[in-house]
Amino acid sequence: MLPRLTWAMRFLAFIFLVPLATMAERINHEGRILGDLPVITTPLLFNTPEADAVVSALQMMPRDNAWNEDVSQRPALTGSDAMIARVKSDLAVNAGRQNLRLFSEMNYVLVPDSQPAIPVNYFVYPADSDLDGGTSPIGLCPIPENMPIEGWPVETDNLTNDQWQQATTNDDRHAIVVKPGTGAFWEMWLAKRNGAAWEAANGAKWNLGSNALREAGLTSADAASLQMFPAIVRYDECQRGMVEHALRLIVKNTRLGPIYPATHQASVPPTSDPNVPAMGQRFRLKSSFAIPSNWTIQEKAVLLALKKYGAIVADNGGFFSVSVAPDNRFPADCFDHIRNSIDVNNFEVIQTTGATEGPRSPGSPTADAGADQWIAAGTTGPSVNLVGAVSAPGAVSIQWKLYSGPAPVVFGNATNAITSATFGIPGKYTLMLSAADNIHAVAYDAVVITVTLNPAVTTTGNDVQLSFPTTTGHHYLVQKSADLVTWQTLVANLNGTGVTLTVTDAGALNHPDKHRFYRITVVD
Repeated sequence: MLPRLTWAMRFLAFIFLVPLATMAERINHEGRILGDLPVITTPLLFNTPEADAVVSALQMMPRDNAWNEDVSQRPALTGSDAMIARVKSDLAVNAGRQNLRLFSEMNYVLVPDSQPAIPVNYFVYPADSDLDGGTSPIGLCPIPENMPIEGWPVETDNLTNDQWQQATTNDDRHAIVVKPGTGAFWEMWLAKRNGAAWEAANGAKWNLGSNALREAGLTSADAASLQMFPAIVRYDECQRGMVEHALRLIVKNTRLGPIYPATHQASVPPTSDPNVPAMGQRFRLKSSFAIPSNWTIQEKAVLLALKKYGAIVADNGGFFSVSVAPDNRFPADCFDHIRNSIDVNNFEVIQTTGATEGPRSPGSPTADAGADQWIAAGTTGPSVNLVGAVSAPGAVSIQWKLYSGPAPVVFGNATNAITSATFGIPGKYTLMLSAADNIHAVAYDAVVITVTLNPAVTTTGNDVQLSFPTTTGHHYLVQKSADLVTWQTLVANLNGTGVTLTVTDAGALNHPDKHRFYRITVVD
């Protein structure tokens, strides 16, 4: 027989598992941990939970891309008031169009890397199109059978996707195909299916990981020759409470001469009036506008984005509007407060940055939160030393925060890269270190601290007594298994004041209990 103490030590060895080393977290420009990108095996329509999981795990264009640029601190354009007045007066024929509209229009489909490319006849602007291996006027694009066309399903009079693909209408009929695995996406204008054949006025291919623009003067699916996919207000981000990018803005008239990041003009009638916005002009919701607390989560998500990222002029039209995915999961009238209350005068025009300015200029800060750590909790809250590192050529604001975890964390000094953190209860904590200089994209890094149980152990005969740290508002779940696969719950003890486990003849080499494993977790 084994000595009782030896058995108790073997017992404890199975209670705690040391976590394996983790890969560096993927953190986007908003400071959100993206997680692993799901593998796509079949085309996914934009209005599905499966598509949500994919797009929410994407870094949507580079962190310093114009669509992701934080412009909340940018100065207003000298002529902002005059430009705002002109945009409003251009829509004065119908005063209702001076309020911001959220149009349900731009949808998309996500396709696997293996999706085959098929011919597309670019029947208006083949010379401006990315043929992607085709021969003019035929380009190649990985279009799946279920590719949606702009407006479907909420703006298409109950037509099926198949019917709308073939409909003859005067709509813009934009179409977007995204291959997340490779980071490529294709955008088309006036897309239509004729039998089994596809056609579009023109098409452009983009790279989610690149700031590259189209050649000056070439059009894309958008009049400003901008991307559309990164600018769409999507269901998944609205439900999280924050749209994480600038929006695609439509105004009545634009002037000649696009500005970064636009590369194409569509001034109708042609004008050089400096009070008329250019393609690429950026508008921002005024910081003085207080977002009402009783507005919908979707409205708050959009308005927060308009304050932080703004909206970029991308096309001419009869409204002051931004593009929203025509997702039938959006609650009815969820944007009505915006439609009825936000007008052109709530905005200002800001000074934009160029291709090598602002977040794209040299000198971006970096942040390193240090290595993941594993510590044991005793009767008092354990602490760890956080050894972060920040590099920046100029002044930088440093901040530690709790990203996720079962309870609050107390930092020694949350504004120092090197500090301490104290934890109240066991669990897995993700701490985020950020460095901001108000010019570049904020630098983020995260560290995972796993705080495990460290109960006091006593043995009396065949009984094992475990005493845990107090965890107000939580309890310990004690489970037993013979194979580490199937677990049997033994006890859930509130506040962890102690658990007694009785294991008869546990020390006998020939007893089944010598193969028992126990695990203890903290649950809400």
